[in-house]
Amino acid sequence: MLTNILPALKQQFNARVSTGDSIRAQHGRDYSKHPDHLPDAVVFVENADEVAFVVGLCAEHRVPVVAFGAGSSVEGHILPLQGGISLDLFGMKRILAIRPDDLNVTVEPGVTRTELNRALRPHGLFFPVDPGADASLGGMAATGASGTMAVRYGTMRDQVCGLKFVGGMGQMVHTGSQARKSSAGYDLTRLMLGSEGTLGIITELTLRVFPLPEAMTACVCAFDEIAHAVQTVIQAMQFGLPLARAELLDELTVTAVNRFSKLDLKVAPTLFLEFHGDAKSAADLAATMQEVASAEGGSAFQWAAHAEDRTRLWQARHDTMFACQDLCPGARYYSTDVCVPISALSDCIAAAQRDRAEAGLTAPLFGHIGDGNFHMVVLIDPARPDAQEKADWVNRRVVARALAAGGTCTGEHGVGIGKREFMLAEHGAEAMALMRGIKDVFDPRGILNPGKIL
Repeated sequence: MLTNILPALKQQFNARVSTGDSIRAQHGRDYSKHPDHLPDAVVFVENADEVAFVVGLCAEHRVPVVAFGAGSSVEGHILPLQGGISLDLFGMKRILAIRPDDLNVTVEPGVTRTELNRALRPHGLFFPVDPGADASLGGMAATGASGTMAVRYGTMRDQVCGLKFVGGMGQMVHTGSQARKSSAGYDLTRLMLGSEGTLGIITELTLRVFPLPEAMTACVCAFDEIAHAVQTVIQAMQFGLPLARAELLDELTVTAVNRFSKLDLKVAPTLFLEFHGDAKSAADLAATMQEVASAEGGSAFQWAAHAEDRTRLWQARHDTMFACQDLCPGARYYSTDVCVPISALSDCIAAAQRDRAEAGLTAPLFGHIGDGNFHMVVLIDPARPDAQEKADWVNRRVVARALAAGGTCTGEHGVGIGKREFMLAEHGAEAMALMRGIKDVFDPRGILNPGKIL
């Protein structure tokens, strides 16, 4: 019980422990559709030793503890379903080392992706994983985050060389190294990625970084049908064109983006594309891409080679979630997140659009077309009593179709509580039993983010 540990926490952390209603409320909600769950107390930690102290104390008294970063999750990951302690890691913001020769960095979990890229720029480097929110790197690792550049650079699972975490009994564990590869034993680093704070709390990460491209060229083009946009990207990948970004927006999403970001895009299924390289190769690749797109009926091409034009374009893409919400002021949103083999993408998207029409819902669709990941932002009108039920129906159909196609119920948002119901269907009973066994080994008292994933 909290009363058993609160005196020790206050003695250790003084004003960095809060039981105030407003602070608890801030740590009891995220961007998901799920109802708020307030922690009993919030502890603001500043280093790994403090994390270990809190977790050890919670383990001794069987008090739940949930890690909290930027609070931008969308599947209820950070909601303290059983109360207990919300452990705020956002103050752990040190960039511990930048190693340009090795192309890696070591950071604390509260550093955000934009803060890291700001520090890397003078070294001619950047970190490519870019979820729409300015999420903390610890949270991005914990959820296996992705983003618009995953088609070329990969996801968080590809970028973490090693990490440090605090296990369920308060023990500190180090995994991985600075080396580019290793075959030494079980891969505990990958086991932590996507574990959502259920196996341990990440306190340090060593990440791969990349040289800043000499030139970047972005392109927008419209199509009469989504299938033609998808086929364009398939053709480009089969031709070996090194797409750095390949994003798809349906007509409804384009309408929202035009209105929110003050763009003038043709209202049609639209691709946002980008190539990286030297000045000549980036331009040549973009020209080749236009030929491929034109053969599939692509039109209304717009080019953005200057930094300010590209920034405006990709900021509009990153603001898509807010733009979609703006279509129905006052509505809550429910974001789906499936990933399928790209060969199945057109059929899955077309079926999802039929589902939303049948349900009579406003649900813009967009996604990372280069890796088969797409989202529907289902807008739930509070004045419509059946809206939530209809949204759940659409989501279940979208997920069932993705699994039948050989895909997954979540491409990048993670499981949290929103995708728990699909885990058995995706993984099977034997794999789920192994996952529960792993959870018991890492967290024998069951205090780390209980109720998530499993």
